[in-house]
Amino acid sequence: MKKFLDLISEEMKNAFEASGYDRELGKVTLSNRPDLCEYQCNGAMAGAKLYKKAPIMIAGDVAEKCKDSNVFLSVEAVPPGFLNIKVKESFVTDYLTQMSNATKFGLDMPEKPNRIIVDYGGPNVAKPLHVGHLRSGVIGESIKRIARYAGHEVIGDIHLGDWGLQMGLIITELKERQPDLVYFDDDYQGEYPKEAPFTISELEEIYPTASSKSKEDAAYKERAMEATFKLQSGVRGYRALWNHIIDVSVTDLKRNYQNLNVDFDLWKGESDVHDVIPGMVEYMKKEGYAYISDGALVVDVKEETDTKEIPPCMILKSDGASLYNTTDLATIMERMREYHPDRLIYLTDKRQELYFEQVFRCARKTKLVEPETELLHIGFGTMNGKDGKPFKTREGGVMRLESLIEEINDEMYRKITDNRQVEEEEARQTAKVVALAAIKYGDLSNQASKDYIFDIDKFTSFEGDTGPYILYTIVRIKSILNKIKEQGGTIEGNVLKEACSDSEKALMLEIAGFNAMMESAYMETAPHKICAYIYELANAFNRFYHETKIVAQEDAGKKSGWVALLLLTRDILETCIDVLGFTAPERM
Repeated sequence: MKKFLDLISEEMKNAFEASGYDRELGKVTLSNRPDLCEYQCNGAMAGAKLYKKAPIMIAGDVAEKCKDSNVFLSVEAVPPGFLNIKVKESFVTDYLTQMSNATKFGLDMPEKPNRIIVDYGGPNVAKPLHVGHLRSGVIGESIKRIARYAGHEVIGDIHLGDWGLQMGLIITELKERQPDLVYFDDDYQGEYPKEAPFTISELEEIYPTASSKSKEDAAYKERAMEATFKLQSGVRGYRALWNHIIDVSVTDLKRNYQNLNVDFDLWKGESDVHDVIPGMVEYMKKEGYAYISDGALVVDVKEETDTKEIPPCMILKSDGASLYNTTDLATIMERMREYHPDRLIYLTDKRQELYFEQVFRCARKTKLVEPETELLHIGFGTMNGKDGKPFKTREGGVMRLESLIEEINDEMYRKITDNRQVEEEEARQTAKVVALAAIKYGDLSNQASKDYIFDIDKFTSFEGDTGPYILYTIVRIKSILNKIKEQGGTIEGNVLKEACSDSEKALMLEIAGFNAMMESAYMETAPHKICAYIYELANAFNRFYHETKIVAQEDAGKKSGWVALLLLTRDILETCIDVLGFTAPERM
């Protein structure tokens, strides 16, 4: 289905052509003076030099040709040569009717869908999620959902940090505390226990303790490195312990991500490519891509056009150990073999831009990916407190993600029960749903690359550009529809009518922009565009609502048209919040 603005531009291009001018001058845009008109065309200004004619004369010629249009209600030429446009109510109604009857409101589906892997999450096992993990999970989940809605096949991978020195540190500390555990008996040949010898709480205390010891005690660190080597070499007891660490951690991670409504298709980690690395390294050496520099194995990734220094990509350290680069390149190789993706999208802190530049260049140079495979790094900014510094607890430590969610749940519960009688269970459930909207919308409404202030008071407000305001609008629509049903009115089978007021038409025009917005959000991997759209749509609906007595309307025809419009508004708002990764309650 053609986009609304494209149809208007097509009509204007016809008018330019009919007036004897280049039709490409007829591009129409949204008005930057909505008090004067709905859309505008500045083509006459651009055509003045080409046709050696005053722009107002060109605009006048074109406006004349628009008088009998089925699309335009009015086209006015105004000095020095702008065309101010209003569209016919009948044209808007016809377009919205087509949207209502079409799959996904008429959003065009790709002829050949892409296969996309989104690499997001990236937590280390045995460590609790903290607020720094929020953005990758929230933005990554939304990008995955937007791409799926746009008709593509998307695989989301958590890409766990599960294979480095941290594993050796945990095993070493366990051995110091419980040396008699069967896992440390080299002569043991039996089955290992099914139950882990630690809980998630113990595990989360063990790792920082071990990490701290290794910084002060060289012998301890040496033992941890030896334990890491044993694990990676396949020592039975160490592998069994590692499996316990993974199982306990992943169970906890799944619970935490579920609270964020974030879901991964793959729960793979660095360990999954451990056995792939030797073959990849051998290939890079054999093909002449990798060479020894100061004892380390590297691949040059600098290009002649570079204006800044791009260091070589290190594949192995001088002691032969792997790095993050190694596992990321091996993961790319494995993903290409197993899934043949058209696009690989990575979500991390924007401070890793140079790192990904090196890795992507190395993957291309060494032909780990096809020439047409798109490699995209989306670097996000920092989530800061009101002081402009990275978000901390009141005590100054890094806040656990669980604690942040709990804090916002409590704040929403307080607001929901303030001056109102609500059942405890319902209030808690509603608070949870609205709190998630507050968190996610608060994050996603900002352009991903920008830092932003996490302001709990602002994000949990029911007014302004917030998640709760969007949900309140959806709940308001549901409430109106329920009242109409209670009065014996019918909700289904109503037909859209031409707008009776400016506010109704403005709402319809906002709805008409859905397809263009959704296409743009996918093409630019930009969830903030969806947030901006639904905020404007919610504003347009609330203006219409405050000016219109919907439930009390006695004219059955008008009321029927409004019900159809409410349903379409609700469905589009709910579609948008779904791709952003949250839902709306039935009432608030």
